Amino acid sequence: MSALFTAGLIAALAASPVSAFWRLPCKSPIVVERADPIVSPGKVASHLHTIMGGNAFDFTMDDNTTRTSTCSSCTVIGDDSNYWTPTLFFQHQNGTFESVNQVGGATVYYLQRQGDGETLKAFPPGFRMLAGDPYKRSGGDDFASQAISYNCLNYNGPAKPETGMFPNYNCPDGLRAQVFFPSCWNGKDLDTPDHKSHMSYPANSYNSGACPPDFPVHLISIFYEVIWDTGKFADQWYGDSQPFVWSMGDPTGYGGHGDFIMGWDPALLQRAVDTCTADSGRVEDCPEFKLIPDTQAEGCRIEPKVDESVSGLLDALPGCNAVQQGPGPAKQQTDCGAPTTIGAGSNASFFTDLTGKGWSYTGCGTDNYYTRILTGASESNDQMTNEACVAFCDSKGFSVAGTEYSKECYCGDSIPTSGMPVPGVVGNCQMKCSGDESEFCGGSALISLYQKCTGSDCVNTGGGGGGGGSGSGGASAPASSTASSPASSSPAAAPSSSSTASSSQAIVQPTTLATTAVVQPVSTAASSLSKSSSTSSSSSPTTTTNVTSTATPTSSSTPPASSNPSWSYSGCFTDTVTPRSLPQWSNFNGPDMTNDACISFCDKSGFPVAGTEYAGQCFCGAADVTSGLEQLSGDKCSMACTGDGEQICGGPGALSVWTKKSTTKRASSVIKKRHAHAHVGAHLKTHQF
Repeated sequence: MSALFTAGLIAALAASPVSAFWRLPCKSPIVVERADPIVSPGKVASHLHTIMGGNAFDFTMDDNTTRTSTCSSCTVIGDDSNYWTPTLFFQHQNGTFESVNQVGGATVYYLQRQGDGETLKAFPPGFRMLAGDPYKRSGGDDFASQAISYNCLNYNGPAKPETGMFPNYNCPDGLRAQVFFPSCWNGKDLDTPDHKSHMSYPANSYNSGACPPDFPVHLISIFYEVIWDTGKFADQWYGDSQPFVWSMGDPTGYGGHGDFIMGWDPALLQRAVDTCTADSGRVEDCPEFKLIPDTQAEGCRIEPKVDESVSGLLDALPGCNAVQQGPGPAKQQTDCGAPTTIGAGSNASFFTDLTGKGWSYTGCGTDNYYTRILTGASESNDQMTNEACVAFCDSKGFSVAGTEYSKECYCGDSIPTSGMPVPGVVGNCQMKCSGDESEFCGGSALISLYQKCTGSDCVNTGGGGGGGGSGSGGASAPASSTASSPASSSPAAAPSSSSTASSSQAIVQPTTLATTAVVQPVSTAASSLSKSSSTSSSSSPTTTTNVTSTATPTSSSTPPASSNPSWSYSGCFTDTVTPRSLPQWSNFNGPDMTNDACISFCDKSGFPVAGTEYAGQCFCGAADVTSGLEQLSGDKCSMACTGDGEQICGGPGALSVWTKKSTTKRASSVIKKRHAHAHVGAHLKTHQF
């Protein structure tokens, strides 16, 4: 961390009257579409948006709509809100437009920044608002103008100040668009015709302090960060002006904006507002929250309902959006021939319809790198398609087929519970098939599953989709969200400089623990699955896993040691990873891990089950969450603890499980009841804390 950034961070925190906050990771868009149920309810919107949050998102929405989400791309269970901004394009010199890749989804900050004597409130049910003005083409000194900003990311320095417009220089590590919403409510209107008048920024600042008298209710503040991969176009700039354009035809950046529809469980959000007062920014540090796995959040998506191209190289921006430089307000154009019809929408593009061949799509499942969920015949080749895979499995006499990692095919006769798709979640099986890029063939440790069918039973049941569900809280058991490890700073109470380390930086260098495991990805292990031929098969396919550890493995014949007489060792068990077998992460993972330290943390946190894993990780859980775990041979838990080389702290995808003696009998019995396969990803990650 540079001295400049450190000094800026200290100054920012000193300027902020309240520094408590948490970052809500929204891992990916659920859809990119011309939809805006706030500004254009029931109609195709004027310009394109990238939308994060609950999969009940639709062209017309109310509070009841949000709560029918079956998943969310944001990781806190109980938040089915939707968050959206415009999308970014690169305008080529010949006038065509190319979509700029979004880095992940968005980071939404929830900040406690009330004034003296004010009580902070959660958003009420049905609440919605907009920040920014899509037609704005010039700057200003008012709070609404200050609330829209850009950070040019360059992690190698030098730092550049944030700007209120698109910076006229390349940003090597991306352009971070930032939107700070007003936080003072009139206490009466859930929305107003302009979607702004029911809200105000604080009296003396756009991002902190007391509310003005006409807006007496201080709501928790929200702030969006969305990173765009603009560095990809560094060698394509031309002329004297920067070449990026918002989807509404704004080349200035002044028209940046964001929309928000409240979809939280109101009681949960209020409890979090009242009690989640840590200044770490880690959503994991809020005891009110349970989290879904990153992979599940990334797999939450819906099918677009407007039939138009929105990505790649385009002749014109979607909708009627000619580029308007300003400085006066832009004028909305119409009648350019852009689609205005809202289609029915389906999730058909996420899979291949093979019902005509007697196979139906079951969904995107989770494979086990160590023990495949489909253990019949298998093959791997560069001509793989879903049709080819089901034909191969059919020829071998199997009734279940699955494609994975673009070119792999696996067969079996049933799908174990551990690998079943999550109901209501499309899944992240988004790797294009090696033999046909118009199809998707699974992903990394994700498998596109098809099942043999006949007659009226031949119906595609996979694909998820929004509406009519039980809410994202009804999804799989919570686990930690780990894809990013942002720094501990919060948005400054005054404009700040960009830095060599972003507050939610997209590229994080992993912390090197005393123990490092390296597992070959599925693609490099495919040769062992397919033998020597691209058409070979095996009734018992094998996988090759290379694990390298800088800690010396120790014999597992002796149970791991603990000095706590109230806890006993239960054995070595599979960690299903997605979701975690023991869903509660500790807050001290890393170089000082021991079994005693993990047990002490879980005991003090009120959990009767503790587990150490991968030499430096600690997880906790209740006795009932350990049901369904597969007990492993002792040699699977053989990694020396990072804090004590004489102790054993699990292994890759393997937990050394400890149980408090009052619950030992119950926990041990439920652990052994079911021999589920582990959902272990193709790559074991090193986590940064």
